Amino acid sequence: MIRVLLAEDEHLVREALAALLNLEDDIEVVAQVGSGDLVVAAVAEHRPDVAVLDIEMPGLDGLSAAERVSGQCRVVILTSLGRPGYLRRAMEAGAGGFLGKASSSDELAAAIRKVDAGGRHLDAELAAEAMAAGDNPLTDRERDVLRLAADGASLGRIAAELHLAEGTVRNYLSSAMTKLGGQNRLEAILTAQRMGWL
Repeated sequence: MIRVLLAEDEHLVREALAALLNLEDDIEVVAQVGSGDLVVAAVAEHRPDVAVLDIEMPGLDGLSAAERVSGQCRVVILTSLGRPGYLRRAMEAGAGGFLGKASSSDELAAAIRKVDAGGRHLDAELAAEAMAAGDNPLTDRERDVLRLAADGASLGRIAAELHLAEGTVRNYLSSAMTKLGGQNRLEAILTAQRMGWL
């Protein structure tokens, strides 16, 4: 029996997924959580074989949660957002599966089985989009600066939080804008978010 944890913030969707998966002879949903912040504790408590994580959840997002639990169980990421950068980030976070929410319950069950067995299961359309989009051109520092700027942080706050000089923050913002073809930081942020690079 494959023990599964479901992390999905929409209650109806989570309940429906659990009901469908529990109809499978070899899959049992042992825990359900509605927030990314609850994933780590639920994995420790219920010891699932596979965690199925929604990419967009309140608190900790699915990619961050995957990073924290991938050493304790296998991970399948579900997303309604087909952003190319998300697939690469999911793989880097240790996920073995990556599916769009438009997938059938049969495909989700097949992904859980494959990932539980140590394989990978990737949504073909999302994988093709990720390959066509190419690599994320941003450095880790540029991503950090853009992420804080996206949250509305001032130049001074970004500098303080990242322990950098304000001039260095300006340089990172300018470099990110150039790489992303943005006329200003807002355009750069929107492009990075649309591509799933933030």
